[in-house]
Amino acid sequence: MWPRVIVAICFVMLGRGGMSGWAQQPGSGTPAGVPSLTVDRDPVASPDADAAVAAPGQPGPTAAVGQIERERGKYTLRTDAYEVRLNATVLDGSGRAVQTLDKDAFHVYEDGVPQTITSFRHEDLPVSLGILIDSSGSMYDKRSAVEQASLDLVKLSNPQDEAFVVDFSWEAFIDQDLTSDISKLQQGLGYIKSSGETAIYDALVASADYLTKNAKHPKQVLLIITDGEDNASSATLEQAIRRIQDLDGPVIYSIGLLFGSDTDKRESRHARRVLETLSEETGGVAYFPRSIKEVDAIAAEVAQDIRTQYTIAYHSTKSPALGGYREVHVEAKAKNYGRLTVRTRTGYFPHVAVGASSSGGAILNDAGKRSTQ
Repeated sequence: MWPRVIVAICFVMLGRGGMSGWAQQPGSGTPAGVPSLTVDRDPVASPDADAAVAAPGQPGPTAAVGQIERERGKYTLRTDAYEVRLNATVLDGSGRAVQTLDKDAFHVYEDGVPQTITSFRHEDLPVSLGILIDSSGSMYDKRSAVEQASLDLVKLSNPQDEAFVVDFSWEAFIDQDLTSDISKLQQGLGYIKSSGETAIYDALVASADYLTKNAKHPKQVLLIITDGEDNASSATLEQAIRRIQDLDGPVIYSIGLLFGSDTDKRESRHARRVLETLSEETGGVAYFPRSIKEVDAIAAEVAQDIRTQYTIAYHSTKSPALGGYREVHVEAKAKNYGRLTVRTRTGYFPHVAVGASSSGGAILNDAGKRSTQ
């Protein structure tokens, strides 16, 4: 797993007579007649003089990340930087993937501030994958092709990948827990029953929570396959995206089956915008086949995209304690290429520990407890 927060490193200034900064507790007094070791009595101003001392009980000024701070005889290098990991796909002007770039070709910005890349990998890393299939009534005649495409996606993936299967209508059911066993995934797909309405956002939030708690790989992906817009979630689109970003969550790939003579054009346009937004905000892609026959080829394209991405990490120049959303932008430039486009997530919230109930009520139900009515 990628490390999240780097611990601050303390340098201790030893005083004369064997006194050590490690032994002094903040607020401890000094013997009578002995000058404080934290006071600079030189007539010439010290280049590393302490900042103004805060009143007792009041917080002092916060040093920036990477800055050495002196306080009570101790020198502290502030390195509590949050490590951000990005999975990135690079496309040329024709939309073809570019696979030959090195670290120096990439430039990362957070809130417009250049960041230093600390780790760069371009290899087939294993992923933890969630396959989310719409099981509303309108999906009944599409199920066979969708299930086959889902299996083909897993077969084309890294053998070390792990995957789980969820089907959702007005509720989300987990049909198979995380596994690398294709036969178990195939069995899980067989549990899907088509009925009811469509709660896309709740299914995504519950699945992202499930990955946070159970995935063994840091690289995480959700693939959602649906034929309509959300009409049953308790969460909104904005709340779902925020929750996934709070979790430092997975990349979302979407396949929208928005075709057919009985499809409402207005609803299809809205559903398309929703799926595009979910994917763009998390660094994935939204696909819209013109027929069910194209789904299998799309699944193969998703598998290829996942396996050939660049993985970039950097330590944010902002302390995670500041909180707030951080916008991320990545550029790639290289000789013999024209304009390159980098697809990755658009930003993040520094990850904090969350309680089991923080998903806002969205949960994955046990498929074995599904109602038979």
